[in-house]
Amino acid sequence: MTGSATHDEAGAPATHRWRLTPWLFLLPALAVIVVLVLVPFLNTLRLAFTDSTLLRTGEFTGWDNFRRMFADERFGTALLNSTLYTVCVVPLMVALPLVLAALLSGAGRLMGFFRTTMYLPVIMSPVIVGLIWTNMLDKRGLVNELLGTLQAVAAPVPFLTDRWLLLFSAMFVTVWMGLGYYMVIYLAALANIDPSLYDAAAMDGAGPVRTFLSVTVPGVRSTMGLIGVLSSVAAFRVFGEIYVLTDGTGGVGGGDLTMTMLIQREGTGLQARTGYAGAISLVMFVILGGLLVAQLVLQRKQRSS
Repeated sequence: MTGSATHDEAGAPATHRWRLTPWLFLLPALAVIVVLVLVPFLNTLRLAFTDSTLLRTGEFTGWDNFRRMFADERFGTALLNSTLYTVCVVPLMVALPLVLAALLSGAGRLMGFFRTTMYLPVIMSPVIVGLIWTNMLDKRGLVNELLGTLQAVAAPVPFLTDRWLLLFSAMFVTVWMGLGYYMVIYLAALANIDPSLYDAAAMDGAGPVRTFLSVTVPGVRSTMGLIGVLSSVAAFRVFGEIYVLTDGTGGVGGGDLTMTMLIQREGTGLQARTGYAGAISLVMFVILGGLLVAQLVLQRKQRSS
């Protein structure tokens, strides 16, 4: 009995050490998350209810920033643009990379070349991409020159000066940049589909379109949900494309401002109103959180059905 008790007492510290070991490995990552994510979030939450600026701490003002925000015409414009951006871009980001992945999923050097080519925009800087498309969409740019040569338009198309054309041009750039990234995710999902399903579809006489709709799409449905979530967050938080295309102005009269651009405009510079920017950031966080929860609930219902 005494020997058994001694053995248990000796083993207890070792057991505690084994329990602490995983946390020791996680500690650096947790410290980074706390310092770079949790602390800034809590500070933003505090600032949202104050009238602080860059040069002074400010005082607690309750809901004043939120009342001012909902009465601010720029906030309404930014919310409309970000919402429209998400509604238009997300379906394209879910569907087009899947079609592209299905077309380029074969083996061979030529397929590998096309996959690499489609992925190149992903590794390019958004600023470089924006500058390229700014020059191409200019009134004297390549696109207008091509349209003029084909006599498709009588006058240059104002891609960068018309509010809606500029917004949709930025959407096109976003889709162009994201195609390769989401294509790679779909390629990994397509590799997990049982090849016998394609053989069975071929034996039933299904053509390429029917096979795609009946075998490929159901096989990557969960991946489509994941890409829907990722692209929704990215689209609502769009910044670089519109910032570069508008040269930082947010379009003529600020008509193409997005939520992130409004936060950047209010929260930086010597005249920065950090409290007001914090309130906008908090509203944006709530919207994105609600969007993610809604998508997760929808996915869970689809799986259960």
